[in-house]
Amino acid sequence: MAELELRSVSAGYKGRMVVREVTARLPRGSWLAIIGPNGAGKSTLLKAITGIAAHTGEILLDGAPISAMSARERARAVGYSPQTPVVPEGLTVTDYALLGRTPHLGLLAREGRSDLAVVGEVLARLDLEHLTDRPLRTLSGGERQRAVLARVLAQQAGLLLLDEPTTGLDVGHAQSLLELVDRLRRADGTTVVSTLHDLTLAAQYADELILVDHGDVVAVGPPAEVLTADRISTHYSANVTILTAPDGTPVVTPVRT
Repeated sequence: MAELELRSVSAGYKGRMVVREVTARLPRGSWLAIIGPNGAGKSTLLKAITGIAAHTGEILLDGAPISAMSARERARAVGYSPQTPVVPEGLTVTDYALLGRTPHLGLLAREGRSDLAVVGEVLARLDLEHLTDRPLRTLSGGERQRAVLARVLAQQAGLLLLDEPTTGLDVGHAQSLLELVDRLRRADGTTVVSTLHDLTLAAQYADELILVDHGDVVAVGPPAEVLTADRISTHYSANVTILTAPDGTPVVTPVRT
């Protein structure tokens, strides 16, 4: 669906670069997780891809500069879930998810049966069917997070940008959400870029990791290569050991000092 390439991308605000010289190429259907300590520049990099944050370097989607796209074209191609989304007052879960269909509608057009079907399927897969008529303001933090993802998935974009998508979710719903994203990208060729604090989950779901610290890329590669005890100690100031899950992925476990 979408191939993303970053060429020496630096991004920031008001002339100050928060993240610097990021180069990566994501084939269609791949998953890149951006990891790093708080304040490393992870979210800023996602915002640069969406056009929210100013950047230098090149960001290409299917070989074309993303900066050359109109806002409507970008909304069809890129789905973005921010870490702290603005949730409009008065909308139900279904109403909010239907906002994801807006880029596909003509001028002054209203949602049709096909749009409602897309949203219905997304809500069911995110375990939100029983909340369809609930106002967003009445939801728990975890439920609201899933509703935000429902809006993004309803866009049916080829590139998904997810900023800490498991924030506020218990382990079961976090796993279910990431499993859903993983099935989508495998079935539809959707390309995923996410930020994740949980290093073990990042290792389980992402094909490749970029470790950023103080705005600089310090490691790029498969999870087993990037997640070493020494590297995590250096950049997270954490004492950990690395175990191996049954599927061969690394498990990052804190160790008391």
